[in-house]
Order: sequence, then C-alpha cells, then structure tokens
Amino acid sequence: MEAEKALELYIHIPFCVRKCNYCDFLSMPAGADVYGSYVHRLLEEIRQQGIFCRDYQVLSVFIGGGTPSLLAGVQVLQIMEAVQKGFRLKKDAEITLECNPGTLTGEKLSFYKSAGINRLSLGLQSVDDRHLQRLGRIHTYRDFLESFDLARKKEFNNINVDLMSALPGQTPADWAHTLKKVTELQPEHISAYSLIVEEGTPFYEWYGEDELRRERGGTPLMLPTEECEREMYEMTREILETRGYLRYEISNYALPGRECRHNIGYWTLTPYLGLGLGSSSFLEHVWFSNTKDLDMYLNGDFVNLSDILEGAFEPEGAQAVLEGESDIIYLDKRQRMEEFMFLGLRMTEGISRDRFEEMFGVTIESVYGHILQKLRHQGLLQLQENRVSLTESGIAVSNYVFCEFLEA
Repeated sequence: MEAEKALELYIHIPFCVRKCNYCDFLSMPAGADVYGSYVHRLLEEIRQQGIFCRDYQVLSVFIGGGTPSLLAGVQVLQIMEAVQKGFRLKKDAEITLECNPGTLTGEKLSFYKSAGINRLSLGLQSVDDRHLQRLGRIHTYRDFLESFDLARKKEFNNINVDLMSALPGQTPADWAHTLKKVTELQPEHISAYSLIVEEGTPFYEWYGEDELRRERGGTPLMLPTEECEREMYEMTREILETRGYLRYEISNYALPGRECRHNIGYWTLTPYLGLGLGSSSFLEHVWFSNTKDLDMYLNGDFVNLSDILEGAFEPEGAQAVLEGESDIIYLDKRQRMEEFMFLGLRMTEGISRDRFEEMFGVTIESVYGHILQKLRHQGLLQLQENRVSLTESGIAVSNYVFCEFLEA
C-alpha cells in the first residue's frame, strides 16, 4: 500500500471584535448571525475538500484568524468534528486554536478539549496596558493573566504567547519587562515578532513617514531606531535562553520539545490546505487561495480541489489561469527551490543538503554554489557537512540573504 502523503490544515476564522491598529490580516467585525452562516459554509467546504484528500494524513491543524475564540464553543466543536470525519488525522496531530485574552470562558475551553484541541495560542503582545491601548487591542494585561490561568486550570499544557517588540514609544527596558513577566508564567512557546508598519492600517497613517525615515537611515520620531530594534531582538534571545527557551526560528522560541509542528511543516514545505475565507494552500506544486470576498465565500465560492489534485494546472495551464487573474499559481522547480531556501533558512538548524537533493534531484551546490560561498565569505551563512544555516550576522540581515536566493 502506498504511504500516505503528509498534509497540514489551516482553518481561517476572519472575525474579530475590532481591527487592531497595526493589523493587515483578513479580518473584520461581524454579528453572531454572520458567524453562524460562515461556520455553515466552512463545514460544507471541509466536507467537500476532504473527499479529495483521502491519500493524505493530516499532521497538524491550525485554526487562526481573526479571533477564532469569538465563536461559540459548540461551533468550534462542529468544525473539528467535520475535520475528524472528513480527513485522516494522525493520532497525535497537533491542533492549535488562536485566542484573544478576554474572549475565553471555562465553557469554551471545555468544548475545545472535547474537540481535540491540544494547543492554544494567546495574543498578548505586551504586558504594558499603554502599549496595548495604542495597538488597539481589546484586552488588558490582567485579562491575559485571567485567560492564561483559566486555560491552565482546564489542563491545556501547550500554550503559545504572541509578543511584539519595536512598538511606538517602547524602550528596551519595556521589552525586557514584558519578556521577564511572560516567562514567569512558563508558557511552552513564545512567538516574539518585531512590529511591521503595514500600508492600509491606522499605524501606517500615524507612523508611515517615521518608518520611511528609519529605512533611509534617519532617526524616527516615534518608532524605535534600527539600533534600538536590534538591541531588542538580541535581548529576546538572551533573556529567553537563560530561562530555558530555545530559538528554533528567527522569531520563535520554545521549551525543549515544544516547537510548533505546524509552523515547522510550513517552513519545510510540507503541503498544506487552507479552508475558509481567503485561506491559502500549497498542494501538488500549486499555490492557490480562496476568495477574500465574504459574500462570495458564503455563496459557496471556494477553489475546486479536484482540479488541483488531478493535475489540471500544469505550467502552461496555470499561465492561462494567471492571465485570467485567478489566485492559482503553478510553482516550477526553480520557484520551489527558492521557497525551500528562504523558508528553511528561517529555522535555526537551517536546511538539509540531503533533503534538497532528495526533493529536486540535484545538489544544492550545483544550483546555489556561488551564492553559498559569497554569503559564507560575508559571514552570513555557515556551511556544514549536511546543513546550511544563518549565522547570527546572517539573521540580522536575513531579508538580504533571502533575496540573494530569489535573485540567483
């Protein structure tokens, strides 16, 4: 019998109480009636797409948003029951649900347990309520503490906490305080990202010119300087590692054995299927995504998975689709190599030479030898017998390193 192929599932819940000031994700406020209509359509999509995935074994499920914890507990249970019925879940599959502090209740957490959810991701960002208010978060630090404590009492023993540095008005001392307070709670995983000022957000209106000034080497008025941002990044590793957290990816830290399997799968090109509004997928060398229009999605507009898996989108066919402005892209061998390099190099352990050759039928030196040597001489890459990884200097300029592989 042919071995089952690996697959990860991402399920998007696009609803939130209100958009945060920095957020450019596909999310929106809505009422309970819209929640119900959305879940109904999502259950239909899960059932339909699962029919075409019988040859896949699901290693992980990630329910993200938006704020999935805004749904009623029974709705989350219905979603996971549909997943368990429609897909072949690995017995020890990692199943994560994103939550916002202040939206959790004991009843919801009990439903999550019944649904098989075994990992929670709590969006804190900062322990300073001033920064939370500026970010537009709906919660306070006390709300977070209450939610975290409630989750522990319900015996959730795999919790991630999201944090954000380089905020307007934030100092290195502020950031150190946040890191130390959070590690006192001993979550199993910490994601620590630096603020990116995205176009189309209130933050871009307020701080866009400041961001441009910083990018051009000037001194920003309200955002931390590049030097200050770098200090915060280095501080993150120093503080977290002294408290037992290992950096396994540029912005992610975990206690030993508690790395996020879903994210590792993404960084190592494990095929993934996105379900829900605007969600992206990568299967059989094809990248595709659902519509971002809520009304269209509620009317049943999502990608026909059978066409993808039956090879309807080979390179020539995909080009014709692209000319029609559809969100379906066939990645050729060279593009897949590029993805392998710039995603895999995000991880501390880097990439495997053997896996590169196994996936693409050529050695990594035959494709990127000159780039590897150039970056090694610049002190940005370390080349070992079977692995290629970023140095600390390489991490500091990781975007430059990634672009080298995209432009090779």
